[in-house]
Amino acid sequence: MSYADKVFIDMCRDIIDHGTDTRGEKVRPVWEDGTPAYTIKKFGVVNRYDLSKEFPALTLRRTAIKSCTDELLWIWQKKSNDIHELHSHIWDNWADEDGLIGKAYGYQMGVKHKYKEGMFDQVDRVIYDLKHNPYSRRIMTNIYVHQDLHEMNLYPCAYSMTFNVTKEQRSDRLTLNGILNQRSNDVLAANNWNVCQYAVLLHMLAQVCDMQVGEFVHVIADAHIYDRHVPMIEELIKREPLPAPKFWLNPEIKDFYQFTRNDVKLIGYETHEQIKDIPVAV
Repeated sequence: MSYADKVFIDMCRDIIDHGTDTRGEKVRPVWEDGTPAYTIKKFGVVNRYDLSKEFPALTLRRTAIKSCTDELLWIWQKKSNDIHELHSHIWDNWADEDGLIGKAYGYQMGVKHKYKEGMFDQVDRVIYDLKHNPYSRRIMTNIYVHQDLHEMNLYPCAYSMTFNVTKEQRSDRLTLNGILNQRSNDVLAANNWNVCQYAVLLHMLAQVCDMQVGEFVHVIADAHIYDRHVPMIEELIKREPLPAPKFWLNPEIKDFYQFTRNDVKLIGYETHEQIKDIPVAV
């Protein structure tokens, strides 16, 4: 069975059985009909995935690997805040009349900063350090920039990646590990989407920096299931997990900026039927 399915099932069961119900609290999100969108939540959820053993895609339902990769590249590669440069419509609710989401996500990744070695944006700094100073404990990104929050149409949910390189004792091969910090996570709509995105990112960076992938750790401050999602989650976690798929990344690509959504595949990806018409709180 897929390890990612086990992690997801255990997390959802724990949230539903032992989480905090926010009904009656003053909450920001609402449903399309204006009703407050309450949640059951757990604080401080930490999930670990060994990418050297398995790619963490759910089989309980399908995760669209090309679409989630496309959004990842929109942020990390294109460094864009323009939804016209994104193939999907997942950001439409947060875009202005020009299709911009403000100084959020990709915009922050593209801002250049001055370092001793020169001017870098956050992505180029990560790649530079992985290639030239891989054992540094300072290889990280942060897009939760307080002075720009008032110009963001949505505050970043997944806001920080920390990279850490280890060396195998019996060889000179380097292993790339990463921690994703997320302030808030809609478990049904976005949990495995984010997991797959940053697993792909680690695979991509490892390939272009001549490393192998190691552990991906997902740290969530507020992991929540919305009230209208609970019946969907209950149905989902009753399904029998299937074998994990194999991940394929185009081995010809050695430059991070050459990757496209078509350079990733999940081979042998068998899943249960998709859950349709998931309501999204905004």
